[in-house]
Amino acid sequence: MDYNFHWQPVFRRLPELLLAALDTLQVAVLAIILGIILGLLLAVLKMNATGKLKPLNWFARSWIELARNTPVLLQLFFFGFGLGALGLHLSPFMIVLAALTFNCAGYLAENFRGGLQSIPETQLRAARSLGMSAPKAYYYILFPQVLRNVWHPLTNQIVWAVLMSSLGMLVGYQELAGSAQYFASRTYRIFEYFAVVAVIYYILVKLILALSRLVAWRIFRGQGGV
Repeated sequence: MDYNFHWQPVFRRLPELLLAALDTLQVAVLAIILGIILGLLLAVLKMNATGKLKPLNWFARSWIELARNTPVLLQLFFFGFGLGALGLHLSPFMIVLAALTFNCAGYLAENFRGGLQSIPETQLRAARSLGMSAPKAYYYILFPQVLRNVWHPLTNQIVWAVLMSSLGMLVGYQELAGSAQYFASRTYRIFEYFAVVAVIYYILVKLILALSRLVAWRIFRGQGGV
């Protein structure tokens, strides 16, 4: 093997790579927050939109089917190049955020739907019989239980969003993988840069999992755990 490893150029750029890791976390966290909001809405619409609201049910079902059954790379290119062909040009950050949000919302919607269906319908009827409106019943009675039921899938989705944000380099977003590709192309130390980046991703994922367990212990203790 004639390849000579040179790690010094990578270590000199380590501060920039760590800053890029923060950009990765930023877009992933925003996508998850928006995905949770939209996923809950899609789950409720898929379960309850009837009559005059039937088109909203079809909209929710279409979103979920497209998000779950098409490659995330195709979704990224749609927001990047598809909308651009229609005259709507988004920044690389917004392209990645829109694609991850679209995908996360579709997957989380099914997780939330399963969580909602695991709760007896009598709880919702009891809340309504006590005079609570449907939104209040969902917010105060159902959603806290749903959160506990879907905590592990939600954590997995956060990890997925962090890792899939690396596709952003294909549309010019300088997150962790994109920054590594840029520096590697200038120094030709491709293996070294991506080896270090792999370690950074690994550490990020382990930190997310540890934080998830800590938060779960704090908010679900006394409820039998998660």
